[in-house]
Amino acid sequence: MQPVERAEYEGIDYGWVMQTTFVVTILVGAPVVAALSAFVTLDSWPARAAFAVRVGAPIWFVTAVAVAVYARRTDAGDGGVAEADDDPDDAGD
Repeated sequence: MQPVERAEYEGIDYGWVMQTTFVVTILVGAPVVAALSAFVTLDSWPARAAFAVRVGAPIWFVTAVAVAVYARRTDAGDGGVAEADDDPDDAGD
């Protein structure tokens, strides 16, 4: 049987940052864009799409920076695995 490959991250787990940014941006950004669109006249679908991009892009950027800062300060995204030098699987190698 082939051994499972393992990756050891030093610093930020960027996969976790991207996934968390995606989810938080949708959960926070969609209601914000919807609420702000109530105060703007949007006559066509291109106008609606442009409005969503103009409002959603800054929300995405702020969310991405906040998640990256959070991950750097708290070691988030490491899967909850504590660093241990003594791996019982490697003892016989």
